[in-house]
Amino acid sequence: MVLDGQSSQSIALAAQALQRGDLIGLPTETVYGLAADACNAQAVTKIFSTKGRPSDHPLIVHVTDIESAKRFASDIPDFAKRLINAFWPGPLTLILPRIRDTATAAAGGQNSVGIRSPSHPIAREILLAAQGLGVWGLAAPSANKFGRVSPTTAAHVREEFGEALLIVDGGACDVGIESAIVDCTRRQPVLLRPGVLTLEQLSLACGEKVLQQGGQLSPTTSAPKASGTLAAHYAPVAKLFLMNKQDIEEKLAQRKGGSPLAIWSRSALQVQSQASPEKKSSLHWQQMPSDPAQCAHALFAQLRAFDGLGVEQIWVEAPPPDNAWEGVHDRLRRAETAGR
Repeated sequence: MVLDGQSSQSIALAAQALQRGDLIGLPTETVYGLAADACNAQAVTKIFSTKGRPSDHPLIVHVTDIESAKRFASDIPDFAKRLINAFWPGPLTLILPRIRDTATAAAGGQNSVGIRSPSHPIAREILLAAQGLGVWGLAAPSANKFGRVSPTTAAHVREEFGEALLIVDGGACDVGIESAIVDCTRRQPVLLRPGVLTLEQLSLACGEKVLQQGGQLSPTTSAPKASGTLAAHYAPVAKLFLMNKQDIEEKLAQRKGGSPLAIWSRSALQVQSQASPEKKSSLHWQQMPSDPAQCAHALFAQLRAFDGLGVEQIWVEAPPPDNAWEGVHDRLRRAETAGR
């Protein structure tokens, strides 16, 4: 069932469902989430089973503000507070030490917990309404089957889970890819998953350099598990291949058969205009936005649209080697790996 997020009645119904231990489809500025009361272990178990997600793969807890975060985190370092002041509410998740016996199922049994404060106005209304009913945080991974393309509209969520799920329609997501994740459980902040916020932006707000996972870390402790960081993730039904423009054009020129193919590239392809009518009819080309934020906004919806055309392969021109593109590049790399 899809509810109009602009209706106060929809907000109340969503909050009541969460209090009962039910799941809802929740709009956020990044992607739509499959949400439940983070402190209700049975409800959280429903998230894992509905998505087909391993129960030791932690979920992100969504809260209204830093005071709500303190109900889940046992400590918030000063550099984490600076990140909160700069980017909350917004597309940033912080991994923090977890209060013992709080949101254990949502955290995948780890001693840490991922927390963020979404900026989407409807998500915030639902969070506030749920707080009024004693629900202080929502565990909410992306509202799709595990490992598949994330949803950025209410229609995408309905395609994944059908009419039985209560979905609050908040329109298309503004950001379009998941939040950046910064590990704050070590002495230095470490970026575990890129988003639309760049390393430079995070470091400037943090007041110290944000390191990248896999680099030289201090201390040398292992990173906690974090949502959406598996090597293979975000996969469309069609097999996705990342290539440079020259490789795409060469492969197009050598292409013999007429099997359905989709291409997403930043510039038009020369070989496309020379293709035979048979090849053209099975070829679906879409221009990739040249701005990284616009590309992030379009990414998952475009992959879903290509799948809707029944293509067998999706060829994507690799984004520029620039930090502003790293969130998009990260999702495409994982999608490519998942198709192997």
